[in-house]
Amino acid sequence: MRKKRREAERQAPPARPAPRRAWPYALAVLAALLATLEAYGPALGGPFLFDDLYLPFTRPGLAEAPLSVWLAGVRPLLMLSFWLNFRLSGLEPFSYHLFNVLAHFLVSLLVLLIARRLLALAGVEGGRRELLSVFAGAMFLFHPVQTESVAYVASRSETLSGMLFYAALALFLYRRSQAVSWPMAAGVLVLYAAAVSTKEHTAALVALLALTDYFWNPGFSLQGLRRNWRLYAPLALAAPAAARFIWNVVSTSDSAGFGIRQFTWDQYFFTQCRAIWVYLRLFFLPYGQNLDYDFPISRNALEHGAIFGLAGLVALTAMAVVYRRRYPLAAYGWLAFLLLLAPTSSVIPILDPIAERRLYLALPGLLLVSLELLRRWRIAPARLGAVLGLALIVAAALAWSRNKVWAGPIALWQDTVAKSPRKARPHFQLAYAYYQEGRCAGAVDEYAQAARLAPPDYRLLVDWALACDCAGQPEEALAKLRQAAALEKSAHVYSLIGMVYGKQRRRAEALAALEAAAQLDPRYEMTFVYRGNLYASLGEMEAAAREYRHALSLNPHSQPAADGLALVEARR
Repeated sequence: MRKKRREAERQAPPARPAPRRAWPYALAVLAALLATLEAYGPALGGPFLFDDLYLPFTRPGLAEAPLSVWLAGVRPLLMLSFWLNFRLSGLEPFSYHLFNVLAHFLVSLLVLLIARRLLALAGVEGGRRELLSVFAGAMFLFHPVQTESVAYVASRSETLSGMLFYAALALFLYRRSQAVSWPMAAGVLVLYAAAVSTKEHTAALVALLALTDYFWNPGFSLQGLRRNWRLYAPLALAAPAAARFIWNVVSTSDSAGFGIRQFTWDQYFFTQCRAIWVYLRLFFLPYGQNLDYDFPISRNALEHGAIFGLAGLVALTAMAVVYRRRYPLAAYGWLAFLLLLAPTSSVIPILDPIAERRLYLALPGLLLVSLELLRRWRIAPARLGAVLGLALIVAAALAWSRNKVWAGPIALWQDTVAKSPRKARPHFQLAYAYYQEGRCAGAVDEYAQAARLAPPDYRLLVDWALACDCAGQPEEALAKLRQAAALEKSAHVYSLIGMVYGKQRRRAEALAALEAAAQLDPRYEMTFVYRGNLYASLGEMEAAAREYRHALSLNPHSQPAADGLALVEARR
């Protein structure tokens, strides 16, 4: 009887494992999302800051423009996201911030999936693999160095392109066979094109896919490249057009490319040999974060110790190549980190030599280096989980603290001035923030400090003059406006001169300046608004109404003209 029972058991089909329940994972994702909203909460309610104020959706008249006008630039998917925000909430910043946070959350889930797959390919299985992959995604989510990319609306290009970039990599890693099928290749190519149309630096995905094939398909050989010809052949055919597109972008930009005059490509390279070490320090020790680093340029290999930074990078890269079989996650992560930094941190000059948002795409490479160390740590799983949990709590707390700085312009620029006191731009921006808040005396002082640190240009002089006028210093305001006019004769500056004279009821000087403005640009409506204000202050209501109507004929959306006309008609 026992023999027959054993025979029946051997012939019976194996028991199927109990299906995993989805609700614990859904609860974990929901909890992570709520924690993310809490960590970024201080910035969610913040205003538009810095370059946010110059994004295309702030242009007058764009609300009535068709969608094709929004998508006409070099980053159509980025502009599509702004169009959706604009249709949802106009110029209210909350939805723009929320979009950034949600996109960042999705990227962290992709990083978790990618880390999980690479850990499996490296031979890590079971609970440790799950724990380490969750840690990688959560650390990407809560690392404080990510705050600039997420809290800053203008950095949406980082989060949105990163989401598309890592979606393509995850699709490539989770394919069912080592050889890419045509549908899989098409999916990767579509996501890649979408990423590049959001921000150009994601073109580095091609190099990352080749590196991934070399390391993991089937392992440290070129067979993966040959096997996946369905993916690489279309990329090779499209390479000339892609290279031309990227060249057009970097050659026409006034803030990046080989045309900028502040430094050459080799000087930028030597500078980046130092900047990359700052990025490494920010990853492992995230203190001293700064929106606008005062980072000097290395004009040669010896200046500021650039040669030592280069030597260190070469040494680490050589170690990654030599020990790639023994430490595959660390080697792959380090090389991926350098590849993903290369578009912004190698030889293509960018006016700002260092910026925390450039770490966004490359940070998972450093996470993989960390996972290599953690997977070899001989510690009980419970203790490892406690240590990693504590690290995540610290990271989230630091992110929340940093997001408090991003909650408003004064806090942000006071922090930046404290960390870059010898750089003119932070003082300029803090002065503008003070002026916007009505703290005019503080604005005047900060503009003066900015002028001491760098020769004042037209914009600084004009803004400084407005702060002086606000602070009750009309003569100083007029002096600054005359300096600005000597640099650039424009209807803008002459109309402001007329405005300042008009507020003092100096009729002749005001009308002369406003007439000069009208001669320079007869379609600049603020000239006629200021002339209307002058006439209204002198009690000449008919003349004031005529000027306001003329301003509205030039710009029907001019709120100052509409308000002035309504006030004049009410008085009449």
